[in-house]
Amino acid sequence: MKKNMLVILLLAVMVLVAACGNNKSGNGNSANTGSNAGGGEAAAGDKLKVVLLIPGTLGDKSFFDAANSGLQKVKDELGAETKVVEMGADKTKWEPTFNDIAAEDWDVVISGGSEITEMFNATAEANPDKKFINYDTDIEEAPENMYNMSYSTNEVSFLAGAVAALATQSDMPNANPENVIGFVGGMDIPGINAFLVGYIQGAQYVDPDVKVAVSYAGDFVNPAKGKELSLIQYNSGVDVIFNVAGGTGLGIFDAAKEKTKYAIGVDSDQAMLLKDTDSDKANLIVTSAIKKIDMAILGAVKKLQDGTLEMGKRDVLGFVEDGVGIAENDIYTSVFPAELQAKAEEVKQKLINKEITVDNAMGMETSEVEAIRNAVKP
Repeated sequence: MKKNMLVILLLAVMVLVAACGNNKSGNGNSANTGSNAGGGEAAAGDKLKVVLLIPGTLGDKSFFDAANSGLQKVKDELGAETKVVEMGADKTKWEPTFNDIAAEDWDVVISGGSEITEMFNATAEANPDKKFINYDTDIEEAPENMYNMSYSTNEVSFLAGAVAALATQSDMPNANPENVIGFVGGMDIPGINAFLVGYIQGAQYVDPDVKVAVSYAGDFVNPAKGKELSLIQYNSGVDVIFNVAGGTGLGIFDAAKEKTKYAIGVDSDQAMLLKDTDSDKANLIVTSAIKKIDMAILGAVKKLQDGTLEMGKRDVLGFVEDGVGIAENDIYTSVFPAELQAKAEEVKQKLINKEITVDNAMGMETSEVEAIRNAVKP
């Protein structure tokens, strides 16, 4: 009897152990699944969430597209969760959009341009728990949770002006005997005139007697107006036009193709952006004055992620900081003669070494800019 009881007791213990073991195994699998799912959610939650607000629309193959490229790099290289919001041309919708997005679950809110800076700063001040990056502003003041960037556009435009002057006095196939170059800006505002003054001084550095035709479209999203103004310039004897007009500037390239004249792009390497869709047009874009907006955005977000970004300040990125440069692509090396490339390189090195000082229209009176324009008027 005692033996039977012992056997029964041992069997009961074995069943209990097995049951506990199965239950532990089942809970273990469930816990692992839950842990993995929870870990995935935590990882997703830990991802930096970055949103880019475009005060306009994409497709300009310039300023806005460069920013979007930077956001894509943030996603690809930093593993961030990203979103781009096109706010359109209606400025009355910008501030509400800033506020709406800031109220959402984003860690970093990015936008760019001096036009949006005041309202963007106000949004940052109202949302101290979030981080904000303005990728291009000429306004120095920044809230404690905002990081601002700007670029030495006067210096890179100086180099673009040197290239334009070298081209117009050369024997390049589409250059004419008249040493007259052109400039089409989006608006007659300090940010655009910073390009203009640098461009004029760079051209004068090469040829003190050069003439520069200047037009303003009054719009950054009107390619038809850009083409109209450019055709007037090309018909007047201009053989190369510098585009500083955003989406409006796409019309400059249309005019260049129609007249078989040269152009210089802005912000992005515009020849490469057009090469696959219209190689004839792209091959007339001698170079572009590039703001390396994509790399600047990537660098800023990376520093923010690492905890090394200094908030509440504005950095100016120039040649030394690798924030600006001209496009030296296959078109540049094939269209622009080698001896002219060498001269342009000399100018670039002098700019890097601070052997050349370029004026900045951001600190000028309107009358001063007007005097510079009139001094080179054809």
